[in-house]
Amino acid sequence: MAATGEALTPQGYIQHHLTNLTAGEGFWTWHIDSLLFSVGLGVLFLWIFRSVAKKATTGVPGKLQCFVEMIVEFVDNSVKETFHGKNPVIAPLALTIFVWIFMMNFMDMVPVDWIPYTAQLAGVPYLKVVPTTDLNITLSLALGVFILIIYYSIKVKGVSGFVKELTLQPFNHWAMIPVNLLLESVTLIAKPISLALRLFGNLYAGELIFILIALMYGANWAIAGLGVTLHVGWLIFHILVITLQAFIFMMLTIVYLSMAHEDH
Repeated sequence: MAATGEALTPQGYIQHHLTNLTAGEGFWTWHIDSLLFSVGLGVLFLWIFRSVAKKATTGVPGKLQCFVEMIVEFVDNSVKETFHGKNPVIAPLALTIFVWIFMMNFMDMVPVDWIPYTAQLAGVPYLKVVPTTDLNITLSLALGVFILIIYYSIKVKGVSGFVKELTLQPFNHWAMIPVNLLLESVTLIAKPISLALRLFGNLYAGELIFILIALMYGANWAIAGLGVTLHVGWLIFHILVITLQAFIFMMLTIVYLSMAHEDH
């Protein structure tokens, strides 16, 4: 790592930062760092919002309460404008998705060497601190949404209605059932895949750019100043990226679940 003084090549430095702390082998390999940070941030989100809810007052709210109320109102308005069914689960689900993914994305704001270097001093060789740069995490989130899509599609339309939706659209003729099934199956499966890959790709690319900029710090003093300038500039721009990606994931979840509640 750049801060340790080790003779790492640029390729080795990049590979070091993109390597997960793992346990197990093969299919049952666990990415311990991704699980640790994702679960930890989820617990932190629940603790903060629960604490604010317990201490909420009808008088002049504090800064934290005001901030939380703004987020809740923003998500609630997004659900009201996009979701056309009646389901009390959608708004809390959308709030959880938006805040949790934003918090995981926000770990990308921490300088790339700080936490991994501290962990290395404690004997931990690898540590990726941004859970959404791990495809396993983003795909797990997307699969959770996909399960809800299937569940509500069957609950609202029934098994027969769901099957008809897959086999009689867009061409409402029995002879076109194979074509319809192929088209609708691809469309259905593409939803979780696109959700996972979009979030993963944007955050992975952003993290890689931070790593490449960090290489400039240790290269030589002549370009260290350029590295600092690029880092600050990308940091400011990346705040928009991490917020936008959390918002897109939330909005697509609302749209997909709204479509699942539509009975044709």
